[in-house]
Amino acid sequence: MSTSLQQPEPSREPLSEPDLLDPAQTPQPVAPVAEMPETKMPRAQTVASAALLLMVWNLLSGLLGLVRTKYINHIFGASSATDAYNAAFQLPDMISYFLIGGVGSATLVTMLTRFHERGDTEGEDRTLSAVLNAMLIVLTAAILLAELLAPLYVHLAFPRFDPPTAALCTSLTRLLLPAQIFFFAGGVFGARLLARRFFLYQAVAPFIYTLGIIAGAFLFSGRYGVYSLPIGVLIGVVLGPGLLQAAGAFRSGLKYTPGWTLNDPAFREWLRLNLPLMLGITVGMSDKWIMAHFASADQGGISRLTVAKSLFSAPLNIVGGAAGAASLPFFARLYAQGKVYEFSSSVARSVSRLLEFGALIGAWMIALAPWLLDLFRGGSFHRADAAETTRYFVVFSLTLGVWSAQGIYARAFYAAGNARTPLVAGTVITLLSLPVYWVLFRLLGTTGLSLASDLGMLSYTAILAVLLHKSRLVSIAHLEGMQLLKAYGAAVLAGTVTWLVATYLPSPKSHSGDLVVLAVGSVVWALVGFSVLLLSGSELPRQLLRRFRR
Repeated sequence: MSTSLQQPEPSREPLSEPDLLDPAQTPQPVAPVAEMPETKMPRAQTVASAALLLMVWNLLSGLLGLVRTKYINHIFGASSATDAYNAAFQLPDMISYFLIGGVGSATLVTMLTRFHERGDTEGEDRTLSAVLNAMLIVLTAAILLAELLAPLYVHLAFPRFDPPTAALCTSLTRLLLPAQIFFFAGGVFGARLLARRFFLYQAVAPFIYTLGIIAGAFLFSGRYGVYSLPIGVLIGVVLGPGLLQAAGAFRSGLKYTPGWTLNDPAFREWLRLNLPLMLGITVGMSDKWIMAHFASADQGGISRLTVAKSLFSAPLNIVGGAAGAASLPFFARLYAQGKVYEFSSSVARSVSRLLEFGALIGAWMIALAPWLLDLFRGGSFHRADAAETTRYFVVFSLTLGVWSAQGIYARAFYAAGNARTPLVAGTVITLLSLPVYWVLFRLLGTTGLSLASDLGMLSYTAILAVLLHKSRLVSIAHLEGMQLLKAYGAAVLAGTVTWLVATYLPSPKSHSGDLVVLAVGSVVWALVGFSVLLLSGSELPRQLLRRFRR
């Protein structure tokens, strides 16, 4: 059966405006046409219950990620060894990105969702098998080639590494390369689960992956040093994204067929849809590559940037990651049903909520950044490292909501079968931002790289919003402008008061003192922010209370 994505006829019915982050406004899922296999699976979820499930597990994964960051900092610090380890992810990530499209599973989710809505289980299984078989062949060949070319790549990507650091980075890169096979296979199996609105496996997989890295460091750091970290990566990716997602897919009734499928029509269709993702460059992915290239001149710079980005990504993954992962199959379903108005309003309302929450959480992060980052000081990660990392973290936190929103906008394009537009836009923004990174790095050092990252993401998100509007997919008018103003006003006031109170408190002498400042500051932030929202008539407090009751 053809999997080409056709423009649906607009719905003529008056439709409500569901909100991804508001359970009371989320439509219940329509029962699939075909019967589910007789396996004991979790119930298909609404977008709100899915987002809530993912938020809970992302919170647990985020907390575990902070433990991982603290533990790695304590053992290895911000050193040339950790620079080499963090840089070693770059070549494997590039192979995954340019061969699979980075978000290639998003295209597959859209295809499988259409099969599932039609009740074509056979076509769904055939498409998944064709994509998995063909790309495992291609990916394996690419990894073998990358193993040979790793020294050359490290030399070109990180020209300022000294010879021992470059050699270490090459060895670590070669250890990390095979992990991409399990990431890809897990993404394919996970696409089937997402298309059927089963989110538990995707929610748990990152937790297991992070746990594997911690286990590797704990068990093997004494014997193998920094090599213990890629060992942990391999343990985590095999057990989490790999085996767990595969178990969920087969439990859902998947009938996988191995074989040579490079000429299969289903694979060619996926390749056609996914090709723009392979040829283009997203700002979110290229950002870390560009920063690492420049920061290699500063010993420990890559490591400190990675710590700042990891802490910044924790709340981003909890809210933005959960909403983004939960949104795609529902957006694809709305679009496939021709519910154009509901599609537009759902995307716009979700973006509005993420911008509002991002502003408030970002204000908390900025106000309490010195005490938050000081918690990660200790062992080989010194006070100067924490202070330097704080500057990067504060700059990143200015655009927390924007990073979440761009993910929703991009998924709106994917759900509509248009992967080309966001990738072309991302490539153009990336190329235009290169001189910005260079200039700001020359003027402000590594801190300038953080600022260039913010400017790139702001530009990309704004361009996506305009392009969606011009394509008549998501109207800018559906954004909740007044609610956004109220949330940003509350964020500025709450952040300012919180910072003033925190600086007035006695300077902490230990991590327990940091925790006291964070606790007092958090209470002040919540009280001021909530009060301002209530007085301004914002809808956020009502929605938060409703969710708490549910």
